[in-house]
Amino acid sequence: MKDKADNSLKTPRASMNRRESLKLGAASLMTSLLPMPALLVAQTESPPKEKAMADNTAIRSFRFVASQTDLEDLRRRVSATKWPEREQVSDATQGVQLLTIQKLAEYWATSHDWRKCEAKINAVPNFITEIDGLDIHFIHVRSRHENALPMIVTHGWPGSFIEQMKIIEPLTDPTAHGGTAADAFHLVIPSLPGYGFSGKPTAPGWNPVSIAKAWATLMQRLGYTHYVAQGGDWGNAVSEIMALQQPPGLLGIHTNMAATVPPDVSKALSLGGPAPAGLSPDEKRAWDQLDDFFKNGLGYAIEMNNRPQTLYGVVDSPVGLAAWMIDHDIRSYQMIARVFDGKPEGLTRDDVLDNVTLYWLTNTAISSARLYWDTRHNLTGGFFDARGVKIPVAVSAFAEEIYQAPKSWAEKAYPKLIHYNSFPKGTHFAAWEQTELFVSEMRASFKSLRG
Repeated sequence: MKDKADNSLKTPRASMNRRESLKLGAASLMTSLLPMPALLVAQTESPPKEKAMADNTAIRSFRFVASQTDLEDLRRRVSATKWPEREQVSDATQGVQLLTIQKLAEYWATSHDWRKCEAKINAVPNFITEIDGLDIHFIHVRSRHENALPMIVTHGWPGSFIEQMKIIEPLTDPTAHGGTAADAFHLVIPSLPGYGFSGKPTAPGWNPVSIAKAWATLMQRLGYTHYVAQGGDWGNAVSEIMALQQPPGLLGIHTNMAATVPPDVSKALSLGGPAPAGLSPDEKRAWDQLDDFFKNGLGYAIEMNNRPQTLYGVVDSPVGLAAWMIDHDIRSYQMIARVFDGKPEGLTRDDVLDNVTLYWLTNTAISSARLYWDTRHNLTGGFFDARGVKIPVAVSAFAEEIYQAPKSWAEKAYPKLIHYNSFPKGTHFAAWEQTELFVSEMRASFKSLRG
């Protein structure tokens, strides 16, 4: 499959300068990150090194307490950061701005309290179970309401299960949060392999296809005979592939970062060309967002896609790690920069640093990045391309996501679209940043699928 993925990077143009080549490579990267539908079921083997241990099905309680030595070392490293000169421009076109990251570092070194985050994590039921030889961490909170709908919720990069902590109470206990018993969910919130408290794969093979199968195994192991799945970023990829694999019991999925891009739009983006003719205003806005992201926002993905092991600097420097993580996409970066300017918008300074600190304490900067490499080198297809999902799908489109999926594209991508809503605000981290809207969307999205 690697040769096929490499071929997708070719262009009929005889030659191009280095700048043009980099732009084309960046655009093509996102059209070769995920498998096309025909390939989604082709990977039937378990990840090679872990397969022999797949018979261990015990579910073990889990609790995390960081050592004081590690926390003191973190604070020392933050305070000892070696700073460069400031950027040469007045905006963020050269990357994370010096003043922003210095404000983050000052707060991290003097005010952030990991123990508060740790207490919140340990206040909910955490578990570990082994699937295909790899330890998978997950939070599992059952509602007290008898007919609650089970839902597995998957994070992405640079996120973690911390993104979903705010939705646990309102979704599992809706009557205490403006809803009714008919809105209740049982929640399963796993950590992706190589992320958070999950194990770190020792060999290639853990990618959205194998993760989707593992999640179906997890839900079966927990005794759920019917359930729904939700995700954004990698979580959307995993959820959509689950929908294509159609494991027994999966009723439908919800996405807050939908894969709806039509073939003609995907092709034009991959070639760096102009937008196809005839796009509606919403479709043209989506094109502009995607075009800008492919040309200016893919630096992190290109590196992790090709050379994740090279990221030793962000393993050794907490400030380097924080800068790497908050530079995911321009609109979420701008929102986080405003947070550290004293203008919180859904996220607080502690929210941002809780997540970065989790990556630091678990030493998962490189192990999480390998998901990009594994996907790129073993599977083909477009990250945002429509995949032919046939089961019921609900879409929530937030204005400041990498792109806001138009309803017209969603209707074509998902023949069984059961819910669509768009919002004038909200970035990449919907559950974390726009919790109230997200909870409302979960309640509305799956109403028709409840038994």
